[in-house]
Amino acid sequence: MTASSDLGTFQLASPDLLRSTFRRHAAGVAVITARGASGPVGFTATSLTSVSAEPPLVSFGIGTGASSWPAVAETEHVGIHILGEHQSDLAATFARSGADRFGAPTAWREGPNGVPVLDDVLAWLVCRIVGRVPAGDHRIVLAEVVLGDSAGAGRPLLYHQGRFNGLRD
Repeated sequence: MTASSDLGTFQLASPDLLRSTFRRHAAGVAVITARGASGPVGFTATSLTSVSAEPPLVSFGIGTGASSWPAVAETEHVGIHILGEHQSDLAATFARSGADRFGAPTAWREGPNGVPVLDDVLAWLVCRIVGRVPAGDHRIVLAEVVLGDSAGAGRPLLYHQGRFNGLRD
């Protein structure tokens, strides 16, 4: 099979093209947390990726202009939380600029290494940061899993077309 010479309409690379393309890509929703100098910080991420099983490594992206970046840039450990479909409000809270992310109704506790651990998630990990790789206006954070719990019940929360959704059968 050969590619058609008619590619139809296309756009040159731009931030809008990238955003529009990735709105079509369904992604799992996670919340990344850390202990900051003036208290806990956190943000919603759809860029979480498993990198390696041996050693157990994950990665996520964070914008250097994000309010959580100064804490993530300095801390040794982060918390990673996989959200369930019942947690779209929690995902929206951690995605909203200026929100009181750790105030009521967010339920959390201080976990190992001082990392904020969210309650009632599908799974959580505490990870040790092993690298922060420059990537445009973001950093790709590489983190080694130290411990966690994957026993939460429920189905995952997804992000697609600018909205939080659950899986359909």
